[in-house]
Amino acid sequence: MDKLEDLKERLQGFADARDWDQFHSPKNLSMALSVEVSELVECFQWLTEEQSKCLTPQQRQAVIDEMADVQVYLLRLATKLDVNLLEAVEQKMQINAAKYPADLVRGSAKKYTDYKQNADQKCDQVSDKKA
Repeated sequence: MDKLEDLKERLQGFADARDWDQFHSPKNLSMALSVEVSELVECFQWLTEEQSKCLTPQQRQAVIDEMADVQVYLLRLATKLDVNLLEAVEQKMQINAAKYPADLVRGSAKKYTDYKQNADQKCDQVSDKKA
């Protein structure tokens, strides 16, 4: 068994020992996950870009704690929906590689639909020139 599956089982045991599983519906877990992500964002809310890269030990610990909370709720949600997160990430990486070819998107933060639109416009321009 891999470490992620072991962690999922330990979290399930933690919830079971406290009779919390009854509250851990996918809806509730996704809402709790959203709250924890917001708390992670709050750690960086008023920092500059540079400050966000140079956290104090106290700030760093707060970020670590919130990241752990995010992971806990994500793993609980994966358990409830019987999702293998490692497989899901592998599949998503393949999808993203197709959406964002490195030679096309290097150094840009645009959304993939912007690249498609630009490619369509180039095709239209080529068609216009031929007409």
